[in-house]
Amino acid sequence: MKKLYRHDTLAIYAYVLPQQRTLLIENIFGDQLEVPLYSLFFKYFPSADGLKIIAVDDNPAAIIALFFQVLCEVTTQAYEYQLGEALTVTLAGELLHSETISLPNPQNKTLLIATRNEGKTKEFKAMFSQLGYTVKNLNEFPNLPEVAETGLTFEANARLKAETISDLTGEMVLADDSGLMVDVLGGLPGVWSARFAGDQATDAANNAKLLHELASTAVTPEKRTAKFHTTLVVAAPEKESLVVEGEWLGAIATIPKGDNGFGYDPLFIDEATGRTAAQMTVAQKNKVSHRARALANLLKKWPDWLKS
Repeated sequence: MKKLYRHDTLAIYAYVLPQQRTLLIENIFGDQLEVPLYSLFFKYFPSADGLKIIAVDDNPAAIIALFFQVLCEVTTQAYEYQLGEALTVTLAGELLHSETISLPNPQNKTLLIATRNEGKTKEFKAMFSQLGYTVKNLNEFPNLPEVAETGLTFEANARLKAETISDLTGEMVLADDSGLMVDVLGGLPGVWSARFAGDQATDAANNAKLLHELASTAVTPEKRTAKFHTTLVVAAPEKESLVVEGEWLGAIATIPKGDNGFGYDPLFIDEATGRTAAQMTVAQKNKVSHRARALANLLKKWPDWLKS
């Protein structure tokens, strides 16, 4: 089994490639990163082996630090380096290498989620922290005005939030418009899911109204099919917005079950497991939910969108 090396504080990883004379330095999407280590690698790394570095946190100085951590261990030599306008390498006080370098500034990887809902933020934080992003929500911007969701589609509402807040803050903003669509109700509550029971409705009130709408004996169990839908929109200054969707199929329970989640989670039964969304842990939900599926679609397009 290959030994996995990790930077002390950042999400940067490395492992030796036996019998492969190559140095690969990539971000999490497989894109090559330009870090001035190639001459050092070919001079001092064991001649039969290679090295792969995967940087979730794109921090060139930290990548160099991890390289030297691995180099010292695999060669059993106490190499020391200094990083400034030049990268210098010494061994037992003797200068071995000096190279003028210019490192790009580390990317400020922050993502503002266009919500004040801490439950929703928690879900996105669990997903995007794996990509090295610091996730914030609108509770850190108390003076921002509320963006009215006046659109008639999920995409229209998500665009309104993402693009308006990005324009106001200059931040990269992710907004979602999500809703529950019940087949026998013609897709309702849909874009009105958050205010199904009124403009100031609570989760409990919305759930109670949904159960009331389905209370007729004509609504047999096989007619209680439903799906959660999410449209995600990411907006950033001077970029065309990125739009993706995701859906989660299931049905509506007759009574609430479970203590986790928020919104309609206690009533939504996952088609695959028979459990409500509120009976799942965050980790379990993040593998199957509408947001997880939308995020998977987002990640497929994310690298090309970032470069555009």
